[in-house]
Amino acid sequence: MNRATANLLLLITGAIWGGGFVAQATAMETMGPVLFTGIRFLAAALAVLPFAALEARRAKAPLLPDAGQWKRYSLLGMLLFSSLAAQQVGLLTTSVTNSGFLTGLYVVLTPILGVVLWRFWPHPVIWPAALLALGGIWLLSGGKPTGLTAGDWWTILCAGLWACHVQFLGRFVSGARPLQLACTQFFVCGVAGTALAFAIEPVGLSMIRESAGEILFAGVLSGGLAFTLQAIAQRHTTAPQAAIFMSSEALFAALFGALLLGERIGPAGFAGCALIFVAMLSVEIVPMMRTPKRAA
Repeated sequence: MNRATANLLLLITGAIWGGGFVAQATAMETMGPVLFTGIRFLAAALAVLPFAALEARRAKAPLLPDAGQWKRYSLLGMLLFSSLAAQQVGLLTTSVTNSGFLTGLYVVLTPILGVVLWRFWPHPVIWPAALLALGGIWLLSGGKPTGLTAGDWWTILCAGLWACHVQFLGRFVSGARPLQLACTQFFVCGVAGTALAFAIEPVGLSMIRESAGEILFAGVLSGGLAFTLQAIAQRHTTAPQAAIFMSSEALFAALFGALLLGERIGPAGFAGCALIFVAMLSVEIVPMMRTPKRAA
């Protein structure tokens, strides 16, 4: 697969995730955020399992990961659970539009984490991009820190955890079987979420029945399909470039939030969203505009 095809898959991933924000928000009317996160990823694991088995058969390899892979994939599963649980909690008190754009901060955080974790220095544009993103958050909050709701802060935490997931996935996916990796991290995420939900939230079959449509969309499509596409595509592109294409979820979240939920934001909010998106784009577009040196 060439990089252009990989990036197209990541764009499709962003579109599916954007629609998933609506399902995630409406599911909160009948069940808690941790239970929803757990159940949707158990559904995702079951949806991907037959394809992971086919992948293993074609590779003439075991279906289950070995001990080293279990450790790596379990870390990805816990990062996935922590990130999406924070996002789901955030959706209790923030809008789909805000959640979509604030989650997109991981596009700026991903290369910064590359410096912290791997000593990989990004293009200098990352630093003004980070300031642009902070300015966007300021405007999105109404021009004052207190304008950010608790849900917005949970979503910013989600962005940081998701940036960690993107960086570690970029390291672990090389040489891995992507469907095995995806299915394992879904299973770990689902078990962690469901177990924690029994400890801290009301749990009942009626909740699951009433949110069955949202669970299937968020689990099978937004979870099983989209996250598997991400695992496949990230074998053929860089973590920062993957982040910028997946950031399209913010635009799709705003679009679906407006079309399906009737959400609206004011002029300052639109300006804030624009600054955040410019920060996202500049992280990848500006480095690609560098003029190659001519041979002497």
